[in-house]
Amino acid sequence: MSPRRGPALGRRVASIERRGRFTVAEPLFERGPQAALSRGSVQVRSGEIALVDFAPGGARALRSLGSAGRASDVVDALLWDRGIRRGFAPALESEARDAAIAARDHPPDRRDLTELATFTVDPASARDFDDAVSAAEHEGGMRLWIHIADVSAHVRPGSGLDAEALRRGTSTYVPGAVEPMLPAVLSDESCSLAPAAERLAVTAEITLGEDGLARAASFYRSRIRSDARFSYEQLDEFFAGRSSPPSEVAAPLALARRAAAALASRRSVGSLEIESFEPEFDFDAEGAVVRARSVPQTEAHKLIEHLMILTNERVAQLLEQRRVPTLYRVHEQPDPQRVERLVEQLAALDVPTPPAPERLSGTEAGELTGEISRTVAREAERRGHGRDAYTSLVLRSLKQAYYSDRNLGHAGLGSPAYAHFTSPIRRYPDLVAHRALLSAIGAGEAEPEPDLVRDAGWRSSEREREANGVERDADRVCSAFLLGRELFDSGWARRFEGEVSGVIGAGAFVRFGGELGDVYEGLLPARLMRGERFDLNETETALIGRRTGRAVRLGDPVTVRVEAIDAPRGRVDLAPGEGAEDG
Repeated sequence: MSPRRGPALGRRVASIERRGRFTVAEPLFERGPQAALSRGSVQVRSGEIALVDFAPGGARALRSLGSAGRASDVVDALLWDRGIRRGFAPALESEARDAAIAARDHPPDRRDLTELATFTVDPASARDFDDAVSAAEHEGGMRLWIHIADVSAHVRPGSGLDAEALRRGTSTYVPGAVEPMLPAVLSDESCSLAPAAERLAVTAEITLGEDGLARAASFYRSRIRSDARFSYEQLDEFFAGRSSPPSEVAAPLALARRAAAALASRRSVGSLEIESFEPEFDFDAEGAVVRARSVPQTEAHKLIEHLMILTNERVAQLLEQRRVPTLYRVHEQPDPQRVERLVEQLAALDVPTPPAPERLSGTEAGELTGEISRTVAREAERRGHGRDAYTSLVLRSLKQAYYSDRNLGHAGLGSPAYAHFTSPIRRYPDLVAHRALLSAIGAGEAEPEPDLVRDAGWRSSEREREANGVERDADRVCSAFLLGRELFDSGWARRFEGEVSGVIGAGAFVRFGGELGDVYEGLLPARLMRGERFDLNETETALIGRRTGRAVRLGDPVTVRVEAIDAPRGRVDLAPGEGAEDG
C-alpha cells in the first residue's frame, strides 16, 4: 500500500524516511500526512531533513538540510520552513560591495570625530555594531555623543538593497545564527562601527543636566573611530570593580554610566518595570547544544538602553515638530477593561495592587499598569517565586507595539514621541528615521514619501511579529534538545523543581532548570494530577480541583519529571514529580 498523498502545503521542512519501496517526507515542525517523494527531487537519505515542496500529486525535495538529531541543523531548517530567505542573491551581494566602495567617497562635509574617545557595547557574539558612545563633562552636566551607523549612506532609496531590506524588515536572530537584513559586507563590515576602523555615522550630540533632563540636542553626519569594543559582561566586570577599562575610555565610560543613572531616575516615573531574561545557548563543534542560561538585564544592558531611548525620543520629537514623514514606534495605552482584568487576576493570586479608580480612562489605565508592574516585581522578589508568571500577566494586559506614520506615543516608556533610530543595520524603520532626520537637518537626504513610509510601517510591523515568532520557536527547540542531552546523562527518572508559568484547561506549563540550563519549559497535563479533576478558574490564573478545591496557581513551585521530548517541535511533556501529586 502506497503512503497517503500530502495536501498542497507548499514549501515545508520535512523529515525523510524509507517506507518499503517509497521514500517519504513528513512535515517536521507541524503534524501532517506523509507524501511520497517524486522524481526530480534532489538526492536525500533516510534520516535527513530537507526543504520539500508538497503538492497534491506528491512531494519534491529541493534541498538537504542535515539531520533532525542535530540542534543547529533544526534551527537552520526552522528558518527555511518559515520563509526566512537565506543568504542574498549574487546581484545583491555585488550591489552591496559597490555600495561599500561608494560610501568611502561619500561627500566630505562631515564632522571629524575620529579623535573623540569612543566605545561600543554589544553582546559578545555580535558583529553588527550599530551604535557607539562618547561622553564629556559639560557645564555642570554631561555632553553625550551617540553615534549611529550611517546605513543611509550605503543603502539608497529605490535600490535593490533597499527593496530587499524592506522585504526582510529586520534581521532574524536565532541561537547560533543570524539572517541579517543587509549583506555581511555591509552589516558586519562597512556599516558596522568596529574598533580601530574609521566609519561613517550619524551623531546625536545631547547635553544633559545632572538631573537627567536633556537641555539641548543637535544631529549631524560624522566620521568616527571606536577605541574599544566591550561586551555587556565586560562592562559589568568594570562596574563591579573586578577589572578596569582601558585608560583612553575610562572617563567617558564613567560619565555615560552617570548619565544613564540620571536618565533612569527620571524614567522610573510613568514607565513600565518589566525585567526580561533572554536565553543564550552554547553549541559544540558538531552543532549540539551543550549549555544555556537566562541572561538578565544587568546595569550594562540598562546603560545602553537608557542612552538609546534618549536618542530615539529626541529624534522623534524633532521629526514631529518639523512634520517630516517618518515611522514612529507606537505603544498605545492599554484598554481599561484589560487592566481591570489584570487587577482581578493578581487579586486571585493574592498579589497586592495599587487602588484603581472606579472608572479608568486610557491614560489612567497606563499609569496604573506602570504602578502594578513595579508592585509585582517587589512582590515576586519578596516571595522568591512567581516573577515570570506575574510579569507575563502584566504583558498580556498591554497592547502590542507597532510602527506607524502617526505618532500615538509610547505608553510602555512613558514617551510622548518615540522612533526607532539607533539600529539601522538590523531594522528597516530605523533606516526610514535616518532618512527623515537627515532630510530635516539638510544633510543630503530626500524627505521620505508619505505613502512609502505608511507602507513600510505595516510591512515592518508584520515582519517583526514573524521574526519574533521564529526566534521564540528556535529557543524552544534548543531548550528541548538541551533537556534531552541532560536526561541522557542523568537518567529520565530525575525530578526538577520549577514554577507554574501558565495555565490552560488541559494543564499547567512549568518552567524549570537543571544542570545544563535554566531555560526549560513543558506542559504538565491536568489528567496526570492524580486524585482530582481540575478546571480552569474564571480569572485563568489557576487550576482548581473539583473535589478538594486544591489549586495549582500561576507562580506556584512544583516538582516535575519529564515524560517525553519532541525536540524538533520544541515540545516537552511533563508528569508530576515527588510531592507534585499531593499538592
